[in-house]
Amino acid sequence: MNIVLDFLVLLIIIIYSYLESLVKVFIPRKRKSVAGEIVLITGAGHGIGRHTAYEFAKRKSRLVLWDINKHGVEETAAECRKLGATTHVFVVDCSNREEIYNSVNQVKKEVGDVTIVVNNAGTIYPADLLSTKDEEITKTFEVNILGHFWITKALLPSMLMRNYGHIVTVASICGHGVIPYIIPYCSSKFAAVGFHRALTSELQALGKTGIKTSCLCPVFVNTGFTKNPSTRLWPVLETDEVARSLIDGILTNKKMIFVPSYLNISLTLERFLPERALAAINRVQDIQFEAVVGHKTKMK
Repeated sequence: MNIVLDFLVLLIIIIYSYLESLVKVFIPRKRKSVAGEIVLITGAGHGIGRHTAYEFAKRKSRLVLWDINKHGVEETAAECRKLGATTHVFVVDCSNREEIYNSVNQVKKEVGDVTIVVNNAGTIYPADLLSTKDEEITKTFEVNILGHFWITKALLPSMLMRNYGHIVTVASICGHGVIPYIIPYCSSKFAAVGFHRALTSELQALGKTGIKTSCLCPVFVNTGFTKNPSTRLWPVLETDEVARSLIDGILTNKKMIFVPSYLNISLTLERFLPERALAAINRVQDIQFEAVVGHKTKMK
């Protein structure tokens, strides 16, 4: 009898959730304030990280900017200060666990407890698997996913204590679908999406609903990491528009942020298509970028 009741409650929740989602399409979501929040952004020396810092600076957050590139992160900080934000700079290698832990301790002493973290630092080595060096595979996972673990573990205790915070995972559409010649990158981004989902589930199980989570999944972004990217069906995005979508998702506590937003529909449809149809779609997309194939750089 209990299981019947549980299924009835489940059915009601599902119907209510769909109706709620439908209403939210027509009613703008309430946006929270991030003024005064201590925001840590990794990979803030360029690209999405830099423009995300600008968006938080406009909203008067207190910024903690990390990057391995001292010159790049200081340029970002200078612009954020012009926008009126208190900004602290740290040169950090996000592939180094001990350096991450030491830097978090330094941030706590000098700035305070971080309330929003944007795990954005990433790297990519476009090449076929046999042309990819072992150390490049290791570095990809150290930066793109293991760094997320170390940073989150270091910052989470203070968030749990107050049941307050926001953890942002920057992943990719490659965390939901694969592209040839970037196997380590795709694998690390699948791990990043899994990290976000598992962390979200664990926080809910712990009853820590005051700690929000978001995951950013854009298509190709013009960051300079991949050279000459192009595709027939997807746009090649600029970093500033991705950062605007990200900040909008953070302010509305959106769990999964696809850029462009129609990617969510596309991925849902792909689950119902046979393999031959998916292969045909990939041919039509004609995704291209420079990659090392057979130890030679080619457009792939």
